[in-house]
Amino acid sequence: MSKKTRHEEHEEHADESWLLPYSDLMTLLVALFLVMYAMSATDAKKFEDMADAFSSALSGGGGVLEYRSDAPTNTQLDQGKQDKMNSVIDKNTGESDMAKLRAKEQEDLEKLKKQFDQYIEKNGLTDLLSTKLNQSQLMITISDNALFASGQADVKDDSRQLAKSISNMLQQFPDYDVLVQGHTDNIPISNSSYSSNWDLSVDRALHFMKILLLNPNLNPVKFSPIGYGEYHPIAPNDTSAGRAKNRRVEVSILRKYQEVTEPKGVTLPNQ
Repeated sequence: MSKKTRHEEHEEHADESWLLPYSDLMTLLVALFLVMYAMSATDAKKFEDMADAFSSALSGGGGVLEYRSDAPTNTQLDQGKQDKMNSVIDKNTGESDMAKLRAKEQEDLEKLKKQFDQYIEKNGLTDLLSTKLNQSQLMITISDNALFASGQADVKDDSRQLAKSISNMLQQFPDYDVLVQGHTDNIPISNSSYSSNWDLSVDRALHFMKILLLNPNLNPVKFSPIGYGEYHPIAPNDTSAGRAKNRRVEVSILRKYQEVTEPKGVTLPNQ
């Protein structure tokens, strides 16, 4: 009788092959959270070092951690601070240079005003000429009686020496822009030469400027004539004395380095 071999029943084992991809997935999730945390850190250089270490350990090369932040590194931040500091230094240097230029300009204009005042006093012209230095200009005001016949724009022959003396003083500082401005009173003009006070004021400014520019040492590019007519009075027009003050020519030497910037080419007359 043959002996039958009894086979023992083997316990069936559950399939655990799914644990491998699951563990890989968990590893990637951990790496992802580390990446997200590192991206929120302020030190980008440390993040890059950590990313390199994890990438090498997990994949042996490039992978999810192979990342270069656009955030500035410590070196870049330090350079940015240095650039900002240099900018502040440059600005302070520029302000210092500008202050020196303003001081030199003030000195020049005060010197020129003193020369005009001495000329006016020496020649007994205090009733006809005056000077004023303010934040925008040095202004020489000349009464129309010193330059023109009534209702005319041609400069009197005996007034040409005055224009020549002014031009000789102006040539010492040739880099300044100069405005020659004509003004009248409000009495309507009635002659064959001019149809309005505006026309007369423009022509007077132009004629006086041309005589100044007979001096070859003056640059015509720096000069401009303007006529204001009756519209910028400095005194009431209801008296003869007031109207006499309003009939005038003003020669304005404009500052180049003003504290308050005015529109280029526009200078308001003193009121």
